[in-house]
Amino acid sequence: MRQVQACALTGRSHLWQAEDLSGLAWGQYGGSLKRAIAALKYNAQPALAQPLGHWLGQAWLATPQSLHNAQVMPIPMHPAKQKERGFNQAELLAEAFCQVTRLPLERRGLVRVRATAAQFGLSELARSENLKGAIQLHPALLQRKRPPHSMRPVILLDDIYTTGATVRAAAQALQQQGIPVWGVVAIAKTISDRPAHLS
Repeated sequence: MRQVQACALTGRSHLWQAEDLSGLAWGQYGGSLKRAIAALKYNAQPALAQPLGHWLGQAWLATPQSLHNAQVMPIPMHPAKQKERGFNQAELLAEAFCQVTRLPLERRGLVRVRATAAQFGLSELARSENLKGAIQLHPALLQRKRPPHSMRPVILLDDIYTTGATVRAAAQALQQQGIPVWGVVAIAKTISDRPAHLS
């Protein structure tokens, strides 16, 4: 795992701002980190989520910010794909992240209601079209008596951040119901946007 740790971003390079959403990534996507994420997702090695999620949590705690009242929601997988894989890697990563940060994990916040084509290889526009209407609020979240606008701000958690299309689709589903969204934390990112300051 030392080779994976060498992929960690340093300083403020792990922070970015994309439109109205903030982001934090633990490492740059590539090399040993790319192989570790692939092993987690495709080689049935869910145990890798534990150290990766812990490192992401430590990066969050090391970043000056005041978002102590947030809740964490993993990006959902379509039920058929999750059944095939046996787990949702974003949820496993979120579990480990929340163990370190002590932030509450909302497992039933979002649901993927439509199977989508793989995002890999698609243009940014095609990615957005691919995800249109695919992510919605989980019925359990909608049924709660608590008004959405009084809910804690949401931190979305995903394994890889590329163009941000998946994150925007999830954020829009929440924001349309009046639920505030801070942004996303991810194990790895593939692009660099302008630096951000968490507040």
